[in-house]
Parts: sequence; structure tokens; C-alpha cells
Amino acid sequence: MRHSRANLWRYPPGATGRLHREHSQEEVFVVLAGNPALMLGDPPERHDAPAGTLVVVEPGTPLKWLNDSSSDALIFAYGAPAESKAEMLES
Repeated sequence: MRHSRANLWRYPPGATGRLHREHSQEEVFVVLAGNPALMLGDPPERHDAPAGTLVVVEPGTPLKWLNDSSSDALIFAYGAPAESKAEMLES
């Protein structure tokens, strides 16, 4: 996987990622377990993403994952190109 990268993210109840934007990387997410939500766009709009949801995020789109449910969320993330040049949009 020299030209792409993959991660498995676990978000416990109450966990929140950071709002960011990838400048060159297209990302594909598959929710494997749980009921997280994804904040997408500018201004961010909430999209619930229960297990089985597939989300494609184009480069330049602000995004942030959050889990305000009572169980763990497990998310498979795949992106290309492999180089990540994310811009953090909140502290």
C-alpha cells in the first residue's frame, strides 16, 4: 500500500475527533460497529452513520467523527494518496 493508507479507528462513548480537512487525500470510511456521527462540510452538518454505513469524503471537505452513543464505534478508514496533509480547523 505505497499509494494509499488504511486505519482502524475505535471511538469509545463520548469520544470526538478533530475537525480537519485533507488537501489531497480522498477518504473512504466504513462503520463496522456502533452508531457514530460524522460532521461534514462548512459549516459542519451532522450525518448519523450506523454500522454498515459507507462514506466517501472528497479532498478539501471539512470532517470530524464523534461518538455520542453509549457503545464503542469502530470505523475502517482508507485514503489515497497515502500522504496526509491535513489542516486542523479547531484547537
